[in-house]
Amino acid sequence: MTTNEFGKLPTDKINWGNCTVMSFLHIGALVGLYFFSWKVLAITVFLYWFTTGLGISMGYHRLHTHRSYKVPTALEYLFAVCGALTLEGGPITWVAVHRIHHQNSDQPGDPHSPRDGGWWAHAGWILTGQTLHNNTRAMAKYAPDLAKRPFYVWLNNYHWLPSIVLAVLLYAIGGLPLMLWGVFVRVVFGLHATWLVNSATHMWGRRRFATRDDSRNTWWVALITFGEGWHNNHHAHPTSARHGLAWYEFDPSWIQISILKYLGIAKSVKVAKTTTRLVDSEAA
Repeated sequence: MTTNEFGKLPTDKINWGNCTVMSFLHIGALVGLYFFSWKVLAITVFLYWFTTGLGISMGYHRLHTHRSYKVPTALEYLFAVCGALTLEGGPITWVAVHRIHHQNSDQPGDPHSPRDGGWWAHAGWILTGQTLHNNTRAMAKYAPDLAKRPFYVWLNNYHWLPSIVLAVLLYAIGGLPLMLWGVFVRVVFGLHATWLVNSATHMWGRRRFATRDDSRNTWWVALITFGEGWHNNHHAHPTSARHGLAWYEFDPSWIQISILKYLGIAKSVKVAKTTTRLVDSEAA
């Protein structure tokens, strides 16, 4: 029976709070499938890009966690709100968990390693044990750069609030079908897509770099996560804004960061070479 960074209770103890929320989201998503229309699908795809694409891939991950580029504060905060709309937790918590993952990747202390089981890496680590996802103070020590800003502390404490606002707005615009798709279907798909980075990309795919962990490049995960599936590349060069290092490794987030750089909005963009050296693209 093991413990992890998230608490002192055994990890085989069911976390009923998290299980209840996840069950509610999945039931809502299943109900939403009965209200399909091309219009609500199109809006949901846009919201998925806005939240998981900008919020998780470009925001929580490449910007807030690894600081692989810089943008104006207002845009950085917008990306954080987009990330909160995925219901994957607040920015301090998400960043803390991911930094712990990199520190102990596939070693004791990794919050979600497939070495503890594929299902554990995918969702079990959230559904069991005494997770501290809502404990801003506990997570702040792993993300002190975010914790010193009042906005991030507030958003971490109330990360669920933007989703409630969005749900009310979507219901007012398009009724129950749009609300179910724009919130429940989108969130559930996004959760599993992100969880696949934790599970699938540490089990299946190719390894370009001999990293100390089991990370792999998994093309089909990259397709649904805006380039996050090139995970072995990322673990070899964690502070690189570019994850798809070959021409055939489609990385939409890198394309968008490149556009922001071209427009003079993104600065200090770090880019990995295919060697082990990182260069600053501003000087490259």
